[in-house]
Amino acid sequence: QVQLVESGGGLAQPGGSLRLSCAASGVTFGNYVMTWARQAPGKGLEWVSEISSDGREAYYGNSVKGRFTISRDNARSSAYLQMNNLKPEDTAVYYCNVQQYWGQGTQVTVSS
Repeated sequence: QVQLVESGGGLAQPGGSLRLSCAASGVTFGNYVMTWARQAPGKGLEWVSEISSDGREAYYGNSVKGRFTISRDNARSSAYLQMNNLKPEDTAVYYCNVQQYWGQGTQVTVSS
């Protein structure tokens, strides 16, 4: 059974940082592209970032480019999203995704 578990969310002040983690099990993690997406209150799902299976290529949405960094550790079946210079508009539930599988999400709230 495939499981993706996000962690690391919480409350941050504008300009602050958080690091999200996604731990995968039941899947050969290193074989697949991994994606982070988010859903803000009252809005649809927004693609945030994606990393290739070997970690060599990363892509970012325009709203987070230059502030967020995606990474992965295939030996640990884990992926990460380092979020710097957070803004109130980054407030959302963040999800990790591999193939058709999604985690339960972790809440990120950016507020002073």
